[in-house]
Amino acid sequence: MKIAMIASEVVPFAKTGGLADVVGALPLVLEDCGQEVIVIMPRYKCIKEGKFKTSRVFKDVSSAVIGNNIKVFFLENDLYFNRGGLYVDKNGDYQDNLERFAFFCRRALDLLKEIDFPADILHLHDWQSSLVAVYLKNLYAEDRFYSKMKSILTIHNLGYQGLFAEDEFGKLGLESNLFSVSGLEFYGRINLLKGGIVFADFINTVSPTYAEEIKSEELGFGLDGLLRERKDVLSGIVNGLDYYVWDPNTDNFIMHNFSAKTIEDKSFNKGDLQAICGLAVNKDIPVLGIVSRLVEAKGMDILTQGLDELCKMDVQLVILGMGDLKYHQILSAAQRKYPKKISLNLKFDDPLAHKIYAGSDIFLMLSKYEPCGLGQLISLHYGTIPLVFKTGGLADTINKNNGFLLTTHNKEEFLKLLKKAVAVFKDKKKWMHLVNNALKCNFSWEASAKKYIQLYAKAKES
Repeated sequence: MKIAMIASEVVPFAKTGGLADVVGALPLVLEDCGQEVIVIMPRYKCIKEGKFKTSRVFKDVSSAVIGNNIKVFFLENDLYFNRGGLYVDKNGDYQDNLERFAFFCRRALDLLKEIDFPADILHLHDWQSSLVAVYLKNLYAEDRFYSKMKSILTIHNLGYQGLFAEDEFGKLGLESNLFSVSGLEFYGRINLLKGGIVFADFINTVSPTYAEEIKSEELGFGLDGLLRERKDVLSGIVNGLDYYVWDPNTDNFIMHNFSAKTIEDKSFNKGDLQAICGLAVNKDIPVLGIVSRLVEAKGMDILTQGLDELCKMDVQLVILGMGDLKYHQILSAAQRKYPKKISLNLKFDDPLAHKIYAGSDIFLMLSKYEPCGLGQLISLHYGTIPLVFKTGGLADTINKNNGFLLTTHNKEEFLKLLKKAVAVFKDKKKWMHLVNNALKCNFSWEASAKKYIQLYAKAKES
């Protein structure tokens, strides 16, 4: 099949979140599976000549190659994309984001014809490329070149929808009747993601459980009714993990490489983590690791509420991340109060993240909702046991055989489960059984790509 991946960010060229990781990894595996894939994205200021080898395609289009022969096309427009940030600056969202991504979606569709790539599937990602589905079914409906193309919209996080004022609708170049309840109108505003959900042929999310959760009022962010209407074309596929980047056997950031066959060598990394974090080096004290945004949605409320009791346990806690000032202050005060128990690192630090995954015993992910999550997948591969809230991709990947599942999101239940996890840690036979199960888990992109190919085939035949 011919697949055009259309996204606003792609690793290694531009990234703000997990969306870029997915669009950077999935095409490579699809190519290995015999699919013909291209990628289309904006050319931001960060994509500089010299940093990446690019070639000129048209006056306003350049390209690079990833994988064996996957062309990544960069759509150029200095007015819209020659800026420091992708979507925001220090003052918040760019005021012209509607125009920027409307241009991107129209130009992406036009490019397909210019390079004569009659895609079977247009794989769109989040609100930034949702307008492709809208334009395909409306402005391009009479053009035979596009007549057989099917669109699939992946929702990476329903909380981000691309909302704009009604008076900007004219900038989209669409008929005014599409600003309606059955179109892009959402409580008096334009909602680009809603447009994608309405007009895409198929919709998927990044885990089966999240696909169910977003049909609920609690996690539907106002779109649950529409998603229930489209439930027959809504599915979920868990994101894969790039085992070339996250492999304890080859990881250059950790003190001592190890594998399932040499799992005892994991202890060297625990000692290293304890030492660099200023904690007592003691293999018998369980180390709890957190690599996360420090915000309420990631469960920082129940963590901070339970810190005093947590620190009464025989544990150490290493935290890496940044977030809300409120949690910076609470956690900083806790570190001062319990300097032998807590190591707080308020920063982004990739080498330290690798050390935490490799050196911790238990990895905490207390997210109130988590569309997919990568932290738990990484920790499994490093023999670090996840303790997670049962939601989204966490529910789909963690069970009693490879981790600990919190079913009620409050401080009391969290502490009760943590005490159970610490008790299991003290029982070395039970603990090694969990660790070995974790190491056997396979969440490679190969497994996810096969499911995407099945979805593409289903869309193509629809």
